[in-house]
Amino acid sequence: MSEEELALHMHGRPNSYVLSYLTGRQIAGSELLELIQAKESLYRGLCLKNPDGLQLSPGARELLDTLVARSIPRTIATSSERTNLDFFVKRLELERWFDIPKIVYDDGSRPGKPAPDMYLAAAHNIRLPPKECIVVEDAVSGLQAARAAGIGYLIGIGAPEGQARLRACEGISAVIESLRQFPRERLASPAAAG
Repeated sequence: MSEEELALHMHGRPNSYVLSYLTGRQIAGSELLELIQAKESLYRGLCLKNPDGLQLSPGARELLDTLVARSIPRTIATSSERTNLDFFVKRLELERWFDIPKIVYDDGSRPGKPAPDMYLAAAHNIRLPPKECIVVEDAVSGLQAARAAGIGYLIGIGAPEGQARLRACEGISAVIESLRQFPRERLASPAAAG
């Protein structure tokens, strides 16, 4: 599978889309649920075998501490399903910075990224209009979703070799390699991190 195919059809997409894409057919119902659980169980196992890779992005703690100290509303909009969300909340101690019930995840009730629904729900959960939100995204489909939702400031985050793909996204405001480069001057405006 090419890097382009991974970026467009895997990264940031909901499991229902990824599994249907990989198998070349529409998967639904109990078959979809079984495949999702098998895929995600394998994924979590790989994460546990590589604990060095299971940590927050460089600069995340400092940025999140700043958001908390300034009482800036924040949440997460993820294509992960509940089991993975719970796994990462526990392993990364996300409850330190996030109100867990406000996190939007793939529960099957709304279209996944690149549809705008997840970001619209996230903005609603933190009681901000989308245009006043900042989104940090590592996936093209997520940036497309954020733009479609009317998010006011879009930040792509990724390694240098993948940044051209992020920069090519319509509506992109900035591209950074780590959260250490987050444009903190944006926090002085009424915008919030979403």
